[in-house]
Amino acid sequence: MEDTEFEKLVGEAIDSLPKEFGEKLDNVAVTFADYPTPTQLWRAKVPPWGLLFGLYEGVPQTKRGIYYSSPPDKITIFKNSILKVCATPEDVRSKVREVVIHEIGHHFGLSDADLAK
Repeated sequence: MEDTEFEKLVGEAIDSLPKEFGEKLDNVAVTFADYPTPTQLWRAKVPPWGLLFGLYEGVPQTKRGIYYSSPPDKITIFKNSILKVCATPEDVRSKVREVVIHEIGHHFGLSDADLAK
């Protein structure tokens, strides 16, 4: 899958968020990369042979004080990890949306356990 097509899927996933969530995204950049770096895998506690689909790096909104000021948080969606587990373009679209929503959940302060419910 070409980068432009994958990037479009990430944009569609963000655009599909309910309005009340999209309006509350604050100081966060959503991007994609082919693979996570070794440091990103280590921070996420993923073994080198494991797959990381997305990563939220930043300070969740629930942890920010009134005078919070920082560079934008970052959500990275990992293209090749997703492509490894998807058989069809529709599978890719669905997985991208799932991962984007999951990582945005972290931006709003939800843990992995909260998001698994």
